[in-house]
Amino acid sequence: MNHTAENATDTRRTESTRGGNFYQPRVDIFETDHELTLFADVPGVRAEDVDLRFERGELILQARVQRQERPGQALLTEYEEGDYFRVFQIHESIDTTRISAECKNGVLTVHLPKVEEVKPRQVQVKGE
Repeated sequence: MNHTAENATDTRRTESTRGGNFYQPRVDIFETDHELTLFADVPGVRAEDVDLRFERGELILQARVQRQERPGQALLTEYEEGDYFRVFQIHESIDTTRISAECKNGVLTVHLPKVEEVKPRQVQVKGE
């Protein structure tokens, strides 16, 4: 059962943020009995440049890429730098007070724990 839904589907939009493009990072979402885990590709982003907020039922991801100066004149550029932005609707089965995240090697991992009431549990069946 998927408890998280995306608001947007485009992978890149042109905006006037810092005079450049921003991108919607590609994500993978996995579910276990205890949580949903979201993996977002954010190459070039450091943990301190991630702004991850939960507001009014939405998880808002903004991440800034630190621009790098390149020596010489570019002959070919296929990789564009830009900031990241994406919004997710969060289902009430998620314990929003326990959301946590880490960013390592260009991957943001967000843990979305489920509230206790929705976690599956084994029911003991008694005999005679």
